[in-house]
Amino acid sequence: QLQASGGGLVQPGGSLRLSCTASGSIFSIKTMAWYRQAPGEQRELVASSSGRSTNYVDSVKGRFTISRDNAKNTVYLQMNSLKPEDTASYYCNAEISWRPGILDNYWGKGTLVTVSS
Repeated sequence: QLQASGGGLVQPGGSLRLSCTASGSIFSIKTMAWYRQAPGEQRELVASSSGRSTNYVDSVKGRFTISRDNAKNTVYLQMNSLKPEDTASYYCNAEISWRPGILDNYWGKGTLVTVSS
């Protein structure tokens, strides 16, 4: 139900924009978020959006921006000033309600971001 796209190879200092769209007969979406996992590392929360609130891991503050288009059930992650340490598979996550009172958690497939010269 979650389809992510936008990963790729970029040079240090460059930018990428990730997108993730939820599909199906959705009643509402509470939180949408991006996580990342580098080889040999644990998955970490990069950014989240819930209502009007956004949160970022310290390492991306000022460089990454999460935004949502609720009409399209889509979350974006604009990544600027990319660094080699941002290299990872990025996963979107969403808390989706298919009917009132029921909330399920979903993961999209990862999209690989490689920052290298």
